[in-house]
Amino acid sequence: MVDVDVLARTHNAYYQPLLLRELPPSCERALDVGCGAGDFAARLAARAAHVDAVDRSAVMVEQARARVPANVTCTEADIVTHPLPAGGYDAITSISVLHHLPLEVVLPRLAAALRPGGVLVATALPRADLPRDLPLEALSVTANLARRGLLAALAATRLRPAEPPDDDLMPVADPELTLRQVRAQARAALGPDVVVRRLLLWRYLLVWRRPAGTP
Repeated sequence: MVDVDVLARTHNAYYQPLLLRELPPSCERALDVGCGAGDFAARLAARAAHVDAVDRSAVMVEQARARVPANVTCTEADIVTHPLPAGGYDAITSISVLHHLPLEVVLPRLAAALRPGGVLVATALPRADLPRDLPLEALSVTANLARRGLLAALAATRLRPAEPPDDDLMPVADPELTLRQVRAQARAALGPDVVVRRLLLWRYLLVWRRPAGTP
């Protein structure tokens, strides 16, 4: 049976369950980088005792504050310069933000803000590495068209209301780095244990766990 709720999510929201699965079992404090309108921060709040949600857009922060529960603190700030507590977080998450940022600056800052055993997990957009990525680009287009077609059919039969356009209100930036370049910069910043892999729907996944024995 088709999971219509999963199917109907925007590209950014589609992978939220994937990020949640990477969280540690016990999560006292989490940081959501580029929280946007607060959709994921609200979900993260059900898994963490407290969530710090940061976005550099005043409009997004205002919307997030109206949406998130009481255990989420929303702050208008640029993560490149915003002070972060050393070893302060069990989890740091980010959805479609890393391609807006200088990885060589941001990744070490986020790594230092993780407690030993904490996890950094993010999705972002890679620049197409053509012709290398052509098969996956074609598969993404096909999957997205199939998704939209099924949603339209369900809306026509009134099994589900018509969906709004699949665009968030968050700022948009074309990615500058290919997946290979992201992987190289992530390994330089975080070490060889970082995982960077391509996803469908024009995203990549980055996962890194701070070794438990590190100070």
